[in-house]
Amino acid sequence: MPSVLIVDDEMPARARLRRLLDDIGGWQVVAEAMHGRQALELCRSLDPDVVLLDIRMPEMDGLEVARHLLGFPEPPAVIFTTAYEDYAIQAFEAQAIGYLLKPVRRERLERALQQAARLSHGHLAAVAAAVGGEGRRRHICVRKARGLRLVPVEEILGFRADQKYVMLMLADGEELSEETLKGLEEEFADEFIRIHRNTLLARRYLQRIEVGDDGRTLAWLAHRDEPLPVSRRLAAEVKRRLMEAVP
Repeated sequence: MPSVLIVDDEMPARARLRRLLDDIGGWQVVAEAMHGRQALELCRSLDPDVVLLDIRMPEMDGLEVARHLLGFPEPPAVIFTTAYEDYAIQAFEAQAIGYLLKPVRRERLERALQQAARLSHGHLAAVAAAVGGEGRRRHICVRKARGLRLVPVEEILGFRADQKYVMLMLADGEELSEETLKGLEEEFADEFIRIHRNTLLARRYLQRIEVGDDGRTLAWLAHRDEPLPVSRRLAAEVKRRLMEAVP
């Protein structure tokens, strides 16, 4: 029996969806989540086939949750539920993803479940790009021993590739992420500058570029006592981007 995760910050909305699923039959509700972080944790541990996902939620909205789900090896199909019509309904319908307005009707939910069950990763990616505007997340999700940590992008000093993983450089230390440096560079091209083949730095925290006594170009970052090396190939571009960041 295919499994469903219900995500909504309002209990009555979750209860209504559970009742509708019971009426439709053939679907197992494996859990309910009240916010985006809990939804991601449950998706990792339970691997549901379908997520019924509210859009307007505190801390992390449903669109951002969907973008994080794209990084899963086998992301679930997503059916968005919302009380608002201003989230590119036509884009969802064109890609055969369910987009249900509250109060959710049984016949529409049943039809959306049938569509979502056949959904591919490629379709989900296309819709996330279509409805997410620039498609940039506000958080980076890192796995911890007792769950997940959502690190706000605005608090990240930079990203450093370390073998198969990427380290998030923070003011209070580092966090291990399963992101790829290439993917992060593409997603946050306006906010981060590549200074080396294995390093991206946040423009907002990049303080200065200087040439050391040994001729190497170095980048000084806020909250860091030691500079980071800038590759010769990228030095001119880094200096240009840094000048652009100056008001």
